[in-house]
Amino acid sequence: MTRIQVAVPVLEECPLFELAVPCEVFGRDRRDLTPDWYELTLCRSADGAQKSLNGLLLRAPHGLEAMRSADLIVVPACLDATYQPPAELLSTLVEAHSRGARIAALCSGAFVLAAAGLLDGRRAATHWMHADELQKRYPQVSVDQRALYVDEGDILTSAGTAAGIDLCLHIVRRDFGAAVAAEAGRRMVISPHREGDQEQYVSPTPPVPARDTGLAPVLDWALERLHEPLTIPLLAERARMSTRTFARRFQQEMGLTPIRWLTQQRIARARELLETTRLPVDAVAERAGFGTGNGLRRHFTKLVGTTPAAYRRTFQGGGSAPSRTRP
Repeated sequence: MTRIQVAVPVLEECPLFELAVPCEVFGRDRRDLTPDWYELTLCRSADGAQKSLNGLLLRAPHGLEAMRSADLIVVPACLDATYQPPAELLSTLVEAHSRGARIAALCSGAFVLAAAGLLDGRRAATHWMHADELQKRYPQVSVDQRALYVDEGDILTSAGTAAGIDLCLHIVRRDFGAAVAAEAGRRMVISPHREGDQEQYVSPTPPVPARDTGLAPVLDWALERLHEPLTIPLLAERARMSTRTFARRFQQEMGLTPIRWLTQQRIARARELLETTRLPVDAVAERAGFGTGNGLRRHFTKLVGTTPAAYRRTFQGGGSAPSRTRP
């Protein structure tokens, strides 16, 4: 059994939340879910203790040499766009990428990857407040200002705060499948999986909490009935709103349309069934709410980048995760 080695460099004055996210997702021992679970190492990006944004002194047990054997490196958020990454950190990231390691960055950590040249010619995400500055400073990067996270295969980037959790769980799903990622998310009490192309919330006014608008109970109700024919008027009626108001509130709070959300959740259900059961594809399609096998295949191939049959062979046959076709 070979555990996936994860290295996280501790940056000077890094925000604690984005540093804690990979520690929680990858650093917890979850070998009861899969024996090949991750093994996490924290690395110093400079000599001595490093101060966090909150004033705490952080002492990572290892230097950057630990990154040289990592399978996955997760760069947390940096202080802001003015942060100057140490030259050794940048060269170590380039070396790790050259030997085949995956490199991920959370929030403003994208500036570190951009400074290393790892985002040149690539699409990337960061917090919407930093997106314009990232594009201005690194015009060779295609900055997606609205995406929660972007998966370019060997390079992954996310927006801020909760989007970092989404990206880390997405990595778990790539490595071990939807069922393992879903259980890890449940243990963290995380809401249902969000796809990377879901929009960041960019309104200048804060959203009304979902429990006050009635959306949370509606979403839970819908998740229990994905196999049923759910319509926007039906969901709006359940939320005690007009169809127009419901669609507007849903877009504001979830960052995507109700139909798109339903499709994503049905794909997640189909992935879990494909991984954990031997049900025929037509039966999976029916239980996931797609009706027919053809409907499932069409949506599954579009969102996951492979067919249901190939996906099942990967996660029930012990193969490597299918790679999504890059646009």
